[in-house]
Amino acid sequence: MKYWLMKSEPSVYGWDDLVKDKRTSWSGVRNHQASNNMKAMQQGDRAFFYHSNEGLAVVGIMEICKLYYPDPSDEAGKFGMVDVKPVLPMKQPVTMAEIKKSPKLKDMVLVKNSRLSVQPVTAEEWKLVCQMGGVKG
Repeated sequence: MKYWLMKSEPSVYGWDDLVKDKRTSWSGVRNHQASNNMKAMQQGDRAFFYHSNEGLAVVGIMEICKLYYPDPSDEAGKFGMVDVKPVLPMKQPVTMAEIKKSPKLKDMVLVKNSRLSVQPVTAEEWKLVCQMGGVKG
């Protein structure tokens, strides 16, 4: 299993929206590196749901439930999307500030390239962020 972090602004689509919907298509990604990360995802991989811009925190864990396929909102036909479903909320959100304070997370993509909307997370980073959030991921 691989681990990921996927960002969304909570005012656009937040964790509560995903829980209510029970599943969603992660569409609208227009960055080639983020798109390549989604292409590398496998069914059953886990991803942190990260509230960007407002909140700046990991708020939940999702599972990839449909592999990369064309994004109909991309008129050029260059980008795709995956489907995700909620697994569990973090007992306590793990903020960007807390992540930056942890020496063990200094090399996390979120810290080094905070603008990338879909990014890989190592198994060690995954375990530590889960511990910080009070969950077993």
